[in-house]
Amino acid sequence: MGDDAITIQGVGTLDGAGPTDIAFLTNTLYRDRLKSTRAAAVILAPVDRDATSLPRIISLNPYASYARIAQALYPQSIATPGVHATAVIHPSVHIPASAQIGPNVVLEEGVMLGERVVIGAGTTLADNVSVGADSLLYPRVTVYAECQLGERSIVHSGVVIGADGFGMAWDQGAWVKIPQVGRVVIGCDVEIGANTTIDRGTIEDTVVEDGVKLDNQIQIAHNCRIGAHTVIAGCAGLSGSTKIGRHCRIGGGVGIVGHVELCDGVTVSGFSLITKSITQPGIYTSSIPSEPHRSWLTTLAHLRALPEWLKRLKIVEQDLKKIKKGTPWLK
Repeated sequence: MGDDAITIQGVGTLDGAGPTDIAFLTNTLYRDRLKSTRAAAVILAPVDRDATSLPRIISLNPYASYARIAQALYPQSIATPGVHATAVIHPSVHIPASAQIGPNVVLEEGVMLGERVVIGAGTTLADNVSVGADSLLYPRVTVYAECQLGERSIVHSGVVIGADGFGMAWDQGAWVKIPQVGRVVIGCDVEIGANTTIDRGTIEDTVVEDGVKLDNQIQIAHNCRIGAHTVIAGCAGLSGSTKIGRHCRIGGGVGIVGHVELCDGVTVSGFSLITKSITQPGIYTSSIPSEPHRSWLTTLAHLRALPEWLKRLKIVEQDLKKIKKGTPWLK
C-alpha cells in the first residue's frame, strides 16, 4: 500500500506531520485525525488498514515500527575519531583509533575503551573503568573506579555510576561508614537518563542487565539488581538490595524498600510504594489519585476513623455469633 514517488524525510504526529513525514496511529481513539493529517504516509495496525487512503505500512506493532523508522531517519551520530588536546589521559590507557574523546575528559589509570566509543566533554572515568564498543557517554558523566559498561551503552549528562552506597553502622551514638568495595556492572544496550545515580555494591556488585532503560533522576542503591529489558521511569527510587526481574515496568516516582524482590513481568503504576516482595506477574498499584481538597479531607477523616470502626465491627460480629448460637434456626 505504497507510492514509489513519495520520499520520506522525517517522522511526525498525525497532527504535526508535513508532506515529507511519516506518522503513526497506535490508539483507535485518534483514528479521525487520519482525515486531516498532512503526512505523506502512515503506520497502522491491521484493524485500521482501511481507515485512510494514504500510503501506509501495516504493522502488528505500529509504535515499534515507528521507532525503527525513526532510528533509520535519525541515526546516532557516528564518532569523529580523535582526542581533544585538553583531555587528561593516563599513559596506561589505550585509545582506539575509532574513538572520540572530548574536551576536558579525564581517563584515569587502567581505563579500557571499546571501538567507536564517544566520551563527551568533562566526563571522568576513574581507575580501571571499562566501556564497551559503540557506547556514547554524553558530557559530564562520572564513572567511579572498577565499574563496567557494556557495548552500545548510552549514558546521559549528569549520571553518576559507582558512588558509595549509603552504608552506615550505628555505634555508641555515631555512624560508622562501611566501605563500599563492590562495583557497578552494566550490561549491553542499556540507556541511563540524565542525573540518574547508580551506587556501587557494599561487597557484591550492583548489576544492571542487558537492555535495561532508565529514565532521568532515578536512584539505584547499592547491591540492587535490575533484570534484562526492564524499564524504570523518572524519579523512581530503589533501596538497597532490591531485586527487579526481567521485563518489568516501573512507573515514575515509584519507591521500593530495601531487600524486596519483584519477579519477572511485573508492572508497578506511578507513585506506588512497594514494601514487600511480588511473586506473581501483573500490574500493582498503591497510589491514591488526586481529588478536590474538601473531598480528600473527608476521605482522610474516614481513614483515621477506621480503627474505631474495626472495633465496632468486631463487637457486632461477636454479638451476631451469640444470637446465632441461641437461635439455631437463624441463618
